[in-house]
Amino acid sequence: MKALSDKMFSGKGKSSVLTGFILISLEMIVSANTGFSISIYNVTSRNIYLRWSKFSGAFSYRITATPMNTVGHPLLAHFNDVPVIGILTSLTPNTVHTVKVEAIDKNGIILAEAQIMQLTAPEIPAIDQAYSKLSNSITVEWAAVSGATSYLLTAQDGESFIETIVINSPGTVTGLKAATLYKITIISINSGGRSLPSPSKKAKTVLAAPVLSVSSPSYDSIVVSWGAVYMAVGFSVSIMRSDGLGSMMKENTTHTSLVFTSLDPGTLYTIKAHAWNVNGIPGDDFTYNQITSPHAPSDVQVAFDSGTLRATVSWIPTEGTLNYSVTASSGASKLNCSTSSTSCTLSSLQCGFEYSVYVIANNGAGSSKPTDAVSLKTVPCAPGSITIEEDNPGKLSVSWSNVDLGDYYVVFVKSDDGLEVHCNTSHTQCHFQSDCGFTYFISVFAYNKAGQSPLGDVLNYTTAPCCPSDFYPVFVSSDTVEIVWFPVRGAEIEIRGSNTSCVSKYVATAPCSPEIKNVSQDDLSIITVHWQANNDETIYTVTARGEAGLWHCTSSGNSCSITDLPCGSVFSVSAVAITTAGQSLPSYSVPLETAPCCPNDLTVTQVMQSITNISWSVGAGAKTYITILESPKGPAKCHTFQNHCLLGCITCGTTYTVSLKVISETGLASDCTYQDYSSSACCPSGVKLYRLRNNGIRIYWRVSPGLIKYSTDLYGSKGNFTCTPTSGLSYCDVTKIPCGDVYTVVVSPVPEKGSKLAFCPKKMYSVTCSGSSVGMVIYRGKRSPEQHFSG
Repeated sequence: MKALSDKMFSGKGKSSVLTGFILISLEMIVSANTGFSISIYNVTSRNIYLRWSKFSGAFSYRITATPMNTVGHPLLAHFNDVPVIGILTSLTPNTVHTVKVEAIDKNGIILAEAQIMQLTAPEIPAIDQAYSKLSNSITVEWAAVSGATSYLLTAQDGESFIETIVINSPGTVTGLKAATLYKITIISINSGGRSLPSPSKKAKTVLAAPVLSVSSPSYDSIVVSWGAVYMAVGFSVSIMRSDGLGSMMKENTTHTSLVFTSLDPGTLYTIKAHAWNVNGIPGDDFTYNQITSPHAPSDVQVAFDSGTLRATVSWIPTEGTLNYSVTASSGASKLNCSTSSTSCTLSSLQCGFEYSVYVIANNGAGSSKPTDAVSLKTVPCAPGSITIEEDNPGKLSVSWSNVDLGDYYVVFVKSDDGLEVHCNTSHTQCHFQSDCGFTYFISVFAYNKAGQSPLGDVLNYTTAPCCPSDFYPVFVSSDTVEIVWFPVRGAEIEIRGSNTSCVSKYVATAPCSPEIKNVSQDDLSIITVHWQANNDETIYTVTARGEAGLWHCTSSGNSCSITDLPCGSVFSVSAVAITTAGQSLPSYSVPLETAPCCPNDLTVTQVMQSITNISWSVGAGAKTYITILESPKGPAKCHTFQNHCLLGCITCGTTYTVSLKVISETGLASDCTYQDYSSSACCPSGVKLYRLRNNGIRIYWRVSPGLIKYSTDLYGSKGNFTCTPTSGLSYCDVTKIPCGDVYTVVVSPVPEKGSKLAFCPKKMYSVTCSGSSVGMVIYRGKRSPEQHFSG
């Protein structure tokens, strides 16, 4: 604002202090301490519109406008108490005025006052001229107005207004309608306000430009057309090359289309057009760039690649072409390619076809006419329906079907050893020599000037194998003959079947396998095997095979015996038949189990008076054992898995027969007998103690039948004593025994061999003292024989 104010007043020599006044020009000024105020609500070039607040007691109001820094008298105006708005007129344009309002009572005394600084609007501008160069705008020219910072241009068409603010002359109003008369006014503007509108001038917009539709139907012509233009009576259209070469052609017409001919192909042209009205005034220009269609290419060449079934098409380029289209057609089949260069490759051509090839040039205007067609013959397709026949051994005949565009055929025959031969013919059949046992790979190709057909089916044909020589049997069994021969070519395939011309030989087979009917066990170590003899002049061998080893027997009949088989063993028994032709396969095996072995050692130990422990070594093949002790008084038995057993109810002083039955897991049993066993003598009964003289004790018992030797033992805390009487006696004396002790007494028979028995019952006696001598002997009871005594 400061810069703008300086510019406004510098030409008239006004002080820059006015800037501050302008800044507050539209503010309301309040009189100090009174609440009386004044404000501006509109400003023009010569008028200031203001309002003030009512003041109590005021009869009238006096308004003074004094221009600042200019020569002139203040303008004075009076208003009664009723209005609170007023207008000051006849002011100086573009000038800062001090506006003061005074509230006056009926006696003429000033009650309050308020003032404000206000800049008036610039002078009203005057339009020099208004004219239209474009159909949507009018340009206005005027003389500059002092102090104006901008101008408001208005174009009115009936009730329609279009306004534009501009900085200086000339100014243009846009957005107007073509060929329309407008009333034009202008208003000057500064920071204080706006001037009143200038006197109006009328101006009419020029005609609108015709909107062109342009095309190039051929390489040497362009057609231009357009729609009707409002208020137009004629049209002018010109055309020339866009590069400036050549001359311009111009046509005036009252129609809405024109055709320009004799143009250069593929060339960009610039087209301009405008309409004019009845006064001959031209309207807006419309400019359009259009290229003519290209000329067709020339010197089309086609190069065919038979290996890939592709063709490369080339030509001489034409001016103004963006790209080229190449088409190869054959009946309903069409192939295309497009490029911006001067060659294009047609892929996926079909064999056995004759194509018509042409090229079209294209640009934004359209396409040229097709070139003259060039003929393209592709290679023939691979021959089909190939058949191979072997008319006679050693001769192959190959035939196939005829193909289109095929001039001649070549058949290639390659054997599996790498040797290749071929046949060249214009017919559909060829003949070849062949050998036995070979595989031949056969392919047929067709040819013409374009080249070789693609590879078709490759057939293979295998001739019958050659005959083997010098074959003979090397192994013979009942159902198998193994033949050995020298290998021959082709025999490993067998595709073509067998060679029926080979010489035959005869061989005899080995005997059939015998069938074992049963196996009987004659003894623990002897078995007899029976079989069905179904061969003549045959020797049979029977084998018993087990972990213990092999045992054999041989016979020409239908049975034989195997001896010395070990006990407790499992065998697999089979038989084979043998003749001069060879040996049969083994018969089906028959399982055989021999009875379990008797243990080598057996021991009988008497544990108690009526209990005996029997133990033995393990017998081969044994699963369970039954031990038997038998006497005239009855047997004692035990059945166990273990190799020992306790037998109760044993009678003392009795001889027993000892036997052991050994049983296998399958129930086979062996009866084993051992040396007789005699139980120990019976322990004496009625054992008693009696006191003797001289501190002695007599032990008495009842003897068992027979001559038995006894041993007597006394165990006490003061000593242990033993005595052994003469055989046949039933007592024993122990002298000098300490009194005052409890003694355990046991009387045991003593066997002829071995130590005395330790399981006879024990009795307890208390021996008292009578002075220093033995006193009373008192029975205290029995003690378990299993308890041990210190001694």
